[in-house]
Amino acid sequence: MATFLFNDIIFGPVKSRRLGVSLGVNLLPEDYKYCTYNCLYCECGWTLDSKTKVKLHTSKDIQQALEQQLIQMKAKGKAPDNITFAGNGEPTLHPDFASIIDDTIALRNHYFPKALISVLSNATQIHKPKIIAALNKVDQNILKLDSAIDDTYSLINQPKTSMTVSTLVQRLKVFKDNLSIQTLFIRGNYQGKHFDNTTEEEVSKWLNLIKEINPKNVMIYPIARDTPLADLEKIESSTLQAIGKRVKDAGIKVYIYD
Repeated sequence: MATFLFNDIIFGPVKSRRLGVSLGVNLLPEDYKYCTYNCLYCECGWTLDSKTKVKLHTSKDIQQALEQQLIQMKAKGKAPDNITFAGNGEPTLHPDFASIIDDTIALRNHYFPKALISVLSNATQIHKPKIIAALNKVDQNILKLDSAIDDTYSLINQPKTSMTVSTLVQRLKVFKDNLSIQTLFIRGNYQGKHFDNTTEEEVSKWLNLIKEINPKNVMIYPIARDTPLADLEKIESSTLQAIGKRVKDAGIKVYIYD
C-alpha cells in the first residue's frame, strides 16, 4: 500500500484527529525512515536497514526552520494548537533532541505561548536521562504501548533491538503520571502469523499494565492511513469504544479516535 515520508524539517500545519492544528517537526532524514521500530502499520513505510552514516539536520537548522514557519503563521494570524515532534521515524534518536526541545520551548513562548508542544515517541530511548528530562518538559509526552504480550509486541512493532514489554513498562513508569499512552489496536497477518491485540487476553493484560503505569491519559485508535503491509484490518468503532470504557472504568482518562 502507498505510504509517505515528510520531505522537510517542518510540515503542515495539518488538522490532526488528536492534536488539533498541528505544526509538525521532523528531526529525521527526509528520504528514508530512521527508527528503532519497524511497525507493520507505519504510515512512513518500512524502516530501511542502512550501513551508511545517518545524516541529520543540525539543531541550528531545525531552530531556524521552525522560527521561520512560526513567523509566517504569526503574520497570517494562524496559531497552531500544537507543535508536534513526529516525522520519519523516532524523534528522540536525534543526538541533540534535548537541546532542540529547549529551543522549541523558547520559540513557542515567544510566538505562540498558548500552543502545546507534543512528542510522539515509541519510548525505546527513555532509558537515557537526557531524553527523560526533555520529555518531562513538553506538554504532551505521548509514548507507545501496543501490546502487553511479548510475541504480539514483537510482531506488530518489530523492534530493531532486543526489548521486552516488561522492560518497556518499567521505563514508562519513570514518568509517573507525566505521560500519555498511545495504543493502536489492529489485527492482521504477517509472514504466516496472525495477530490481534483486541482479544480478551490481550486487552486484559494491556489494561493491567495501563493501571500499573498510571498515565494521565490513554489514546486509543485504529489505522487511519495507508500502511506498508496490506494484510491489516481496521478495528471497528464498537470494539474501540468497549476497550475505552474499560479504561475509563479503571479511573483513567481515555481518548478514543475511531
